[in-house]
Amino acid sequence: MNKENDKNSESNQSSSIFEKLDNQRKELGFFTIGELLELSDRKNIILDPMSTLISKDANIGSENIFYPNTIIEKQGGGTIEIGSKNIFYPQTFIVASLGKIKIGNGNQFGDGGLSIKANYPNTDISIGNNCRLLNGVQILGITHLGSGSQIIGGQLTVQDCFLEDGKDFTFPDTDERGGVIKGFGLIRNIKIEKGKVINGQGSFDQSMVQDQSFYHPKK
Repeated sequence: MNKENDKNSESNQSSSIFEKLDNQRKELGFFTIGELLELSDRKNIILDPMSTLISKDANIGSENIFYPNTIIEKQGGGTIEIGSKNIFYPQTFIVASLGKIKIGNGNQFGDGGLSIKANYPNTDISIGNNCRLLNGVQILGITHLGSGSQIIGGQLTVQDCFLEDGKDFTFPDTDERGGVIKGFGLIRNIKIEKGKVINGQGSFDQSMVQDQSFYHPKK
């Protein structure tokens, strides 16, 4: 009888802990742990629901993979729209409080940490399909990352930039790939056309744009 009482006590204690966790999430507008798992009904994969936070008002597609320590947060008048078959590696932080974030399909966010912030008026961030954002990248402002584009950083902040659509990084002809930004520091008000790349070491200027074939010579 004592063993049965002990089991009931442990079960009640566990339920109380989950209830407290869910209440905190509800207060901040996030899915509860159970609601997160319901995203799997659309074939989304939540690898660690305890460390994953997704706002209930974010529009989430299907077949996305969310690794631990991913935060997708909608606040106030912000909007977040996420397509399908994206991968969100650990330390991905996406927040919209005063602007818009729209993400397409088949993108890779991380590894190496990433933040996307629409946190001041009129911010509009759009990310196409099959893009890669790696290694400590921060996206701000009115920024368009066209399909196939890449941002490969080392503490790199991208603000008010335009990367033209193209093929993804696996396409053999570099002239046809989406625009690429590499390096570290702050890059602002730069346009990168299809097949082009800019590699900055602390500062960036439009005159620094090169052909991607400079780094990946055609065979």
